[in-house]
Amino acid sequence: MTGVCALALFSGGLDSILACRLVADQGITVKAIRFVSPFFGYEVLDDPEGYREEMLRKYGIEVLVEDISALYLHLLRNPAHGFGKNFNPCIDCKILMLRRAKEMMAGLGASFLITGEVLGQRPMSQRRDTLNVIERDSGNRTILLRPLSARLMKETEAERQGLVDRERLLDFSGRGRSRQIALAGEFGITDFPAPAGGCTLADPILGRRVARMYAGEHVLRPEEITPVDILLLLTGRHFRLPGGGWLILGRDEPENQKLEALRQETDMLFSMESRPGPTGILRRAASLSAGGLARDMRVAAALVVRYGKKIGPREAEVDVFFQGGKNVLIAEPPADEPGLEFLP
Repeated sequence: MTGVCALALFSGGLDSILACRLVADQGITVKAIRFVSPFFGYEVLDDPEGYREEMLRKYGIEVLVEDISALYLHLLRNPAHGFGKNFNPCIDCKILMLRRAKEMMAGLGASFLITGEVLGQRPMSQRRDTLNVIERDSGNRTILLRPLSARLMKETEAERQGLVDRERLLDFSGRGRSRQIALAGEFGITDFPAPAGGCTLADPILGRRVARMYAGEHVLRPEEITPVDILLLLTGRHFRLPGGGWLILGRDEPENQKLEALRQETDMLFSMESRPGPTGILRRAASLSAGGLARDMRVAAALVVRYGKKIGPREAEVDVFFQGGKNVLIAEPPADEPGLEFLP
C-alpha cells in the first residue's frame, strides 16, 4: 500500500529477512534496524555502509545500523526479567530494542513495528506468554506485528486499519525450519545464514566471564565496564595481577592482532620479537599506582615469556609499549607469584 511504512528489527537471520520481505510484498515500505552491541553484531560497525549495501543487494532490504552498547551494558546490571540458562537477558534484550525502535518510528515515518519472531521457536523469549510480556513492557502492544506467526496471534492495529492484509500473513510455529526455507525459495533467497544463537551471552563459557565481571569478581567494577572491556574480555587468557592490573594474552596470531587493534591509549602492550608468543595488554595501566604498575609490568612480561614458544634460553626480551614510548624487559617464566590469579 503506497505511503505506508513499517520499521523492522533486523538480526540478519532468515526469520527477520522473511518478515521484512513478507510485509514488503504487500506494497509497504519496510525499513529495518540492525542493533549491535559487543555481544551481537559488533563486527558490522567495521563497515556499516558495506553491510547496508550487502543487505540491499542480497535481500532488497534497507537496513540502518545503530550501536546500543551503552544501553545494553547498563541493562546487564539488573535486567527486570532475569537471565536465561547462561547470562543472556533475552526478554529484556528484546524489550530494550523494541523501546528504542519505537522512539525511532516518527523520524522514519513508520506506522508499526515488525519482528521475525516465531511462536514457540525459542524456549525463553518466544513463548506466547513471553511475547505478550515483551509487547506490554516495550509499550508496543497494538503496533507490534510478527508476520511469520501473525495468524496465531491477536490482530494488531495495522491489520485492523487495513494497512496490512492479515490473510497474506502466516501461521508459523515451533522450532522447525522447513517452512521458512520453503518461503525463502519462493522469494528467490538462497544465500542466508545458518540458524544460530547469535549472542555471546548465551555461550556458557563466555557468558560466565561476563557474569563474573558484573558480579564484582573482576578487576573492574560493573559501572566502569565499556564496550572495549567486553571485547577484550571475550578474547584470550586473562589474569588479575598482584599490583591490581588486568592482563589479557592472545592465544594465537588472530587474537594477537585483535588485541593490538583494541589497545587504548592508557593500556600497556607487551610483545616479543625474539620468539613467537602472545601479545599482552595490561588494561588501563595508566590508572595503576607507580608501585603497582612496576610490579605488574614485571609479572606481565614473565607471563608473555611463559606462554611463548620454548626456544633458546629461559630468559627472553619483552618489548613494552606505553604512551608513545618503548622499554625492553628481560623476563623468564614466573615462579609462584603471590596475588597472581588466572581468570578463567
